[in-house]
Amino acid sequence: MGIAIAHAGERVLAEYSGGAGSPKAAPSGPTSRLVEQTVETARREGGRQTFDFLLARWLDAHVRQISATPPLLARLMADVAAVVGGEHLGATTILDPACGAGGLLLAASRRWMVTSPSSAPPILLGVELDPTLMALAAVRLGFAATERIGSSIGHHRPTVDVRDGDSLRSDPHGDAQADVVLCNPPFNERDWGHEELATDPRWVFGLPPRTEPELAWIEHALARLKPGGVAVVLLPPAVASRKAGRRIRGALLRAGALRGVIALPAGAAQPHSVSLHLWILRASEVEGGVGPRQRLFMLDAAAVAAGAAKGAQGIDWERLSSQVLDAVRAFSWEEESDSATGELPAGCLALPVMDLLDDQVDLTPARYVPETAAGAQLKLHESWSRFDGLLHNIGEYARALSRIDMSADGESVTTVTVGDLDRARALSLRTGQVPSGDPLKGDVTPEGAVPVLTVSDLVLDGCPGGWLSAADVQSGLQAGVLTIAEPGDVVVVGVERAFRVWVQVDGPLVLGSQLYALRADPEVVDPWFLAGCLRAPANVRQASSHTSSSARVDVRKLQVLQLPLAEQRPYGTAFRELLAFEDALLALGSVGTDVIRGLGDGLVAGRLHRASFPGAG
Repeated sequence: MGIAIAHAGERVLAEYSGGAGSPKAAPSGPTSRLVEQTVETARREGGRQTFDFLLARWLDAHVRQISATPPLLARLMADVAAVVGGEHLGATTILDPACGAGGLLLAASRRWMVTSPSSAPPILLGVELDPTLMALAAVRLGFAATERIGSSIGHHRPTVDVRDGDSLRSDPHGDAQADVVLCNPPFNERDWGHEELATDPRWVFGLPPRTEPELAWIEHALARLKPGGVAVVLLPPAVASRKAGRRIRGALLRAGALRGVIALPAGAAQPHSVSLHLWILRASEVEGGVGPRQRLFMLDAAAVAAGAAKGAQGIDWERLSSQVLDAVRAFSWEEESDSATGELPAGCLALPVMDLLDDQVDLTPARYVPETAAGAQLKLHESWSRFDGLLHNIGEYARALSRIDMSADGESVTTVTVGDLDRARALSLRTGQVPSGDPLKGDVTPEGAVPVLTVSDLVLDGCPGGWLSAADVQSGLQAGVLTIAEPGDVVVVGVERAFRVWVQVDGPLVLGSQLYALRADPEVVDPWFLAGCLRAPANVRQASSHTSSSARVDVRKLQVLQLPLAEQRPYGTAFRELLAFEDALLALGSVGTDVIRGLGDGLVAGRLHRASFPGAG
């Protein structure tokens, strides 16, 4: 389908640009008819609009396999490169050695064509290992270039040269030199060519370890820069601190090639669960030499509030971009200026390189950039507000629970096992299964998708670690390889170390192995009553099996009070209040820890406003 979209785009682009370009051989069979229909639609609806719509849908459908740089982040990376490069980046050649569908090159094209229309149009060079993505990127950038015809820029438009290949093993652009390199390289790719490239001349700062492929991309980017050129590379945060890469990080600092590190908020790009980093690199303006720097630019933008839903993951992109660019403009990036830097904004630091050249060479901004007093006070205020709210809720729950009369004699009450209830069809017991295919982890759950919960997720943080698309869920249910807990079902964890029981209330949930869904007959068993009985500590002890290193709970042996439905409901209400009370107590402990840490850090930093403390002089 991707090839079909690319070919249709090539056809439309050739017509749109007056016959320029030569489309490749058309696909055969049903795909050929689909291409013809697409071309006809594009003639009616608009070529660029049709291609962009199809490309966006295709990328959404393959979001698990393809990591695309979000447009707002791509624009920010291009803006950072332009500010750091300054007047040196007039006639610009821009390279993305892992261009994917061309998002970064598209942002760069717009940046230099719109803000510098009097300069020569940029030359866009891209390399992509996947031929489908390469074809889509070429068409996408071709449309962007063609749009400039008839504008105030006249006949000047970007030159686009996107090629299929492996930048690290055999760069199809050879020894091409660029003014700007923008790159979002593949993360954690161990098979990057460590053995065959051991003697490659690009490794000026040392041979990257097999486990540090991102550092190979860093050195490749530097090798492709012209003197004075700038590279901005998106990297996972572990690259800044992993032990295996400390030697190369130190060499980059000593040589002055690494000029800055910016920590972005979690959610800026895939994987959305971590705070990614932007590394700013610059080649020496003297060819063949390097200019050592004494200070490294560091910015911790990860604390930007995510209240306004203006972009992906709720990030306030306007505020984030403004904060980053203001800090970048305040720092002096010229080689001859060692540290002549104006007053830097909050969250930013010009750190002496010698302070970083220790046994770790840890370049994580959060480790060095101090939290502002205003930011710390705001976080502390929010923690106190949550603390007060939880205290109020706990008081309400305590008053309700304290009125429960426990004096009734329960000796005559009998119990029944889950297995007995299942055989009597008072409930159905279903066992969770390992989902076919890996769920997408750390991403936003799109409409129609269903979260996936495993025992590992419960041990880690208690939250689902991924999701399956609606189509995957439907096919999994039809094949009988998925177990879905629907609202009202009782979920039981069959591992003692992570044992939990709850009533599912927030929508459907795909259950992994060792998780069980109990669906009660509402005419026989109240689900909250059932959940309360099952979670009793004594119940867990007698149903646990210690035949292996990981004790498991035989859910079928768990005991349930044998009561009529009318008598179950008061128990269910009490159990619900008890669970809410427990959740509030746990949350209070967590928020209380935040309050203690915030107060402790503020006091040690000397931020106490004496007049605010009772009894202070």
